[in-house]
Amino acid sequence: TAVLDCHNLIMTPIYASSVGARRMLARANLLILLLVVVAMISLFVGARFGLILALGLALGMTLEGLRFGFAGPWRAIILRREPAGFIAQLAAIGVVAIIASPLLASNSAELVGAYAPVGVAMVGGAFVFGLSMQLVLGCGSGTLVNAGSGNAVGLLVLPFFAIGSFAGAYHLNWWIELGTTPILTMSELFGPVGGLVVTLLSLFFIALIALRWAPIEHRKIPRRMWIAALAVAALAALHLIVSGQPWGVVYGLGLWTAKATQLFAMDLTGSMFWAAPAQQVRLAQTIFSDVTSLTNIGLVLGAFAIATWRGDLGRDRITLPLIGWGTAIIAGLLMGYSSRLAFGCNVGAFFSGISTGSLHGWVWLVAAFVGSFLGVRLRPRLGME
Repeated sequence: TAVLDCHNLIMTPIYASSVGARRMLARANLLILLLVVVAMISLFVGARFGLILALGLALGMTLEGLRFGFAGPWRAIILRREPAGFIAQLAAIGVVAIIASPLLASNSAELVGAYAPVGVAMVGGAFVFGLSMQLVLGCGSGTLVNAGSGNAVGLLVLPFFAIGSFAGAYHLNWWIELGTTPILTMSELFGPVGGLVVTLLSLFFIALIALRWAPIEHRKIPRRMWIAALAVAALAALHLIVSGQPWGVVYGLGLWTAKATQLFAMDLTGSMFWAAPAQQVRLAQTIFSDVTSLTNIGLVLGAFAIATWRGDLGRDRITLPLIGWGTAIIAGLLMGYSSRLAFGCNVGAFFSGISTGSLHGWVWLVAAFVGSFLGVRLRPRLGME
């Protein structure tokens, strides 16, 4: 017994050291692989596109690594009056607005905001999206991050989200004809400086209301949330500067499905959206030259890298009844379809819309939040808890 105990004392540190060495080697190989992917895009597509992919990777790592999201914090404030995550979102939007507002005003030829009109379909689409994202606990970026981290629901929802996005774009013009306002921006309504001031004050008052509504024990914002908000804001601002457009998600997913239809020689001329010359050019090019596609790929790979690094890739063993899996599929389709009608998801409409001064971003927030209230209530009834 004494000999065995002595053997174990000697071998345990050696085994632990061996496991640790293998883990570090695997992590090093993972980082090298990601660098190689970025380098390949830079070499064959262009340095700018390689940098956009790198920003997507950083966003995916931040969202997964610091547990920063959109659907979850909305659920937390609705169910438990916990405002930390939602206030962090508002803070990130405010930081981006401070950076983006002067850039957009002085570089209108090179940079564009996430501008869209307000209309019947836009409001309805935002409502349906808010409802659906609560069913699967993931918005557009959340679905990509969940899929990258090995979440079974995220992996199931992602392809149906892409199909829905394609279909929503296919029918978009029909929905727009139901009626929309002209595109309105805060700078047009209040001037460049006034628009920024109104945006920041509005964000502040919403955050204050959320904070005062919360119980005292839930009013403290964890430091992790502030770090995540600043990191996401910095990366979103860099994305605007490098790519010339705000951070978005939905278009890239629809484009993937549209390109897949080409394998089956599907005729897209029946859609004013996909038949437009600009979209035909995109369809003829590689997805690695599309800004939104690169960012989306980066989100998935970044989340995968963090989950692999931590050793919890696909750790959550999700068991749902049949109705739950069916709900996930339908919710994915609805999220993709409705987000196209609403001109974006939490990222493209709420985050980027408000931070670049689009009035539709505020309307989207209200409609999607009302939808989220219903989605939170429906979630357990549809087998998703």
